[in-house]
Amino acid sequence: MTTFANKAIAYYNALAAPANLPPDIGVMNPFPKPAVQQIVEEFYTKFFDDNKPRVFVLGINPGRFGAGVTGISFTTPQNLRRYCGIDNDLRDTPELSSRFIYRIVEAFGGAKEFYSQFFLTSLFPLALTKDNKNYNFYDDRATTEALWPAITHEVKTQLNFGYNRRVAVCLGRKNETYLRRLNDQQGFFDRIVTLDHPRYILQYKSKDAPLYLERYIATLQECVEET
Repeated sequence: MTTFANKAIAYYNALAAPANLPPDIGVMNPFPKPAVQQIVEEFYTKFFDDNKPRVFVLGINPGRFGAGVTGISFTTPQNLRRYCGIDNDLRDTPELSSRFIYRIVEAFGGAKEFYSQFFLTSLFPLALTKDNKNYNFYDDRATTEALWPAITHEVKTQLNFGYNRRVAVCLGRKNETYLRRLNDQQGFFDRIVTLDHPRYILQYKSKDAPLYLERYIATLQECVEET
């Protein structure tokens, strides 16, 4: 039986960086590294070894301190150990988004329960950099246009892991513009709901983080009930 885990592991092990990006845009691809391949296999085998469709929760593209290091969306090395029970020798990294996301994971009863219902991913699955800083695929038109075929292909391929088409969750208000454009072109999801991006919340609205946390939990719970 081919499971969600089998498909995800094979996908990430074969993931390659596009060659057509503007010359000043870098790509971080951690997946050829043996340590990351081991993490990916352990993570997906532990939490996705079934055929249950998940609600897709889609960010922009990974940060260089989260999935850019571990290969697991919104997950730093230390959160991989602390919340997922997956040991690793990777250096701990600072990542605001991961900090917020794992508060959500814990609110749902922990990683096992959360990942039985949701799949965290991004429109583009590899971290982008410019001048050694995080970069978003939509930060300039040339990068967006260069990556759009890849974004379409990568999202479509990941949906084959096993997804619930009734609803998707978009992280980031600007990201919503591009996910809706993609959905208008491809018809992947019946409905899209949008939440503010975790990085935005902790960087600019940290005093209101408890309110955003409640909003996340309520929205995600509604998505589960809808499906």
